[in-house]
Amino acid sequence: MPRKELTAAVVQAGSVPFDAACSLDKALEFIEAAAGQGAELIVFPEAFLSGYPKGEDFGARVGMRTPEGRTLFRRYHESAIDVPGPETERLAAACRDRAANLVIGVIERERGTLYCTALFFDAEGVLRGKHRKVMPTAMERLIWGFGDGSTLQVHELPIGRVGAAICWENYMPLLRAHLYRQGIELYCAPTVDDRDAWIPTMRHIAHEGRCFVLSACQYMPGLIRGGSVIVNPFGELLAGPNYSGECILTATLDLGQIVEGKFDLDVAGHYARPDIFKLTVCE
Repeated sequence: MPRKELTAAVVQAGSVPFDAACSLDKALEFIEAAAGQGAELIVFPEAFLSGYPKGEDFGARVGMRTPEGRTLFRRYHESAIDVPGPETERLAAACRDRAANLVIGVIERERGTLYCTALFFDAEGVLRGKHRKVMPTAMERLIWGFGDGSTLQVHELPIGRVGAAICWENYMPLLRAHLYRQGIELYCAPTVDDRDAWIPTMRHIAHEGRCFVLSACQYMPGLIRGGSVIVNPFGELLAGPNYSGECILTATLDLGQIVEGKFDLDVAGHYARPDIFKLTVCE
């Protein structure tokens, strides 16, 4: 029998910039707190381990780099994590101990390149996969590499089909279509976008994809104001937006609403018109 209900949580909090150890400790505290509230799926913001360097320019101009900027990038690289690595082992243990599924944004280090990545852990503590952001925005392209289609996967977990689009990837219609085509049910949107336009975007995606959307935004006073939400498949807010500080937002998800919504709108099924439109994804 399919599951009927799921308790989900989004964590709205700020990482400790350039400090993987402290950011990890903070993440583990929030995992324990969210699981203590009954959360079976916990979603963290973009780049939680260990930081979204908002406002930094890394000393770069067209055709120019400064020694100070190189030193700052070195510091950022040193605070990134390896996947897998010691930090992922501790996250896996926390999931296993609390029987919680987890989606968390990290800065992943592979040799000299950094990636903005979302990690997926199941409730048994298994790292089920990762998604590297395929399109860093503006100055992000200076410090992050580009992901590719091989990590744009929806993961079949006992709680449902879980996937993620990171921050402005959610503005990429074909990326969303690829997730819809894989039958995504629990659409996670780790972000640092606190603009007013973000909330209607999340509501639109939930309504368009007939899926639950869980958007976790960082909160850092003076830099990022939050705005995390949980939305049902009809675009209705179940929790948030919250702009008041660090918090955990929870909601009970009626998973039957996914099928109820697809009764009249299934953009990867009867509403797709594959005789007219085709989507090709290079993996």
